[in-house]
Amino acid sequence: MEAKTDDRPAIVRQNDDGEFSDSLRRRSMLSSSVPFFSFVIPCCDVAPYVRECLDSVLRQQFANWECVIGVEASKDDTEAIVRGYAAKDTRIRVITGPRTGSCSASRNAGTDAARGEYVIFLDGDDTIAEGSLRRIADRIAERPGADMYPCAIRVVEDGSGRETELRDNYPDDAPAEMTGVEATLLTLRDPTRPPCPMLQMTVFRRKFLVERGLKCIVGLRRQDSEFSPRALYLAKRVVPIHEPFYLYRIRPNAIGTSARGQGYFHGDWATILRSLLAFHAKVSREPGFDRRVAERWARAWTQWIFYFWFDPDNVRGIPRARRAETLGMLFANGFEDYRLLLANAPRAKRTAGRWVEMFVRRPALCGTAERLFRLYFSAARARDEWRCER
Repeated sequence: MEAKTDDRPAIVRQNDDGEFSDSLRRRSMLSSSVPFFSFVIPCCDVAPYVRECLDSVLRQQFANWECVIGVEASKDDTEAIVRGYAAKDTRIRVITGPRTGSCSASRNAGTDAARGEYVIFLDGDDTIAEGSLRRIADRIAERPGADMYPCAIRVVEDGSGRETELRDNYPDDAPAEMTGVEATLLTLRDPTRPPCPMLQMTVFRRKFLVERGLKCIVGLRRQDSEFSPRALYLAKRVVPIHEPFYLYRIRPNAIGTSARGQGYFHGDWATILRSLLAFHAKVSREPGFDRRVAERWARAWTQWIFYFWFDPDNVRGIPRARRAETLGMLFANGFEDYRLLLANAPRAKRTAGRWVEMFVRRPALCGTAERLFRLYFSAARARDEWRCER
C-alpha cells in the first residue's frame, strides 16, 4: 500500500515574516518524502490486540506516516502478525530485540530508527481514534515546530470498550503556547491532575528528542513518571492540543497492571526518583533556573517518597526489609541530590524528609521514623478534611 498524497496544486505565498502560507505547509505535510508522523509501537505478547492497533492507524484519513514497530521476543504470534502487515505496506517497518519486561528499549530503538518530523508513541495493545491523526496534523499546522503537543487519552476497559476516564493534563483555558518551564508549573499546580503526562498523550518533535538525548530507562516500567518531567522541562515550546486521540486499554495482563501488589513497583520508583533527583541537581545549577520549578518538584517528588515508603498502609503491607532495600537503591549515589531538592520543600516536608534519611542511615531508628510518619500522615489527613469543610 502506498501513501496517499494530495495532488491539488499548492498556493505558494509568503507572509510578511517570510513564512510560507498554510496551504503550502499543509501540502508539505501530505506529500513530503519525509513522513510527517512516525508511530513508534513497542510490542510483546500482544497478538490478540495488535491487529486492531495497526488497523486503527491504517484507517486514518491522513496518510503521511510511518510505523516503526519494536517487537521484543514474544511467546505468541506477535512478530508474525506485524511482519504480515509490513509485507503489505512499505510504511511499516519491524525491528526486533530481546525481552526486557518494559516498553523502554523498543521506544528508544524506534525513536532512533524513525524518520518522521513528529513521533507518536503507541502501544501495541492500544488504538487511536478514527480521524484523529488529521485533526492533530491540522492543529500542528496552526502552530508548527513546537517540541511537544500534549493531547488527551480516553481510558477504556478491555472487552467492554467502556470508557472509564478522560485524561488531559492541561485545563481547557491553558495558554495556547507555553515554554517548558511554564508547562511544568501549570502541570504541577493542580493536585487533582496527574503530575506528569503519559508518553502516549504527547506528540513529540523528533529532532527535540534526538538533540536532547531523551531516552527511556531500559527495563523500567512507569516510564512516564521519569521521562515526562525531564522532557517537559527541556521543551522550548509546548502547545496543548486537548485532542483525545489515544484509546488506552486497561487489561489485567498488561505490564502496567499485571502482578500488582504492595511494593511490586518499589524498585521502579527508586530508579525513577534517583534519576529525577539527579536531573534536578543538574538543571538547578544552570543559569536562569526558575526556583519555582524546584519548589513544585520538591512538593511532588518528596510526597512520592513519603507515600510509597511510609504511608501507614504501605508500612503494614510491605516488609520493612523490602522498603529499606529499595530506599537503598534510591540513595545508592548518596544523599546530596536529595538534600538539594529537599531544601526547596515546605518546612513540614523538609522535616519529614530528614526522617527518610534517618530510616536509611540508622537502622536502629527505623521504627521511630515510621511512627513519626504516622503522625505526619495523620496531620495531613486532618488538614485536608478541614479544608474540605471550609
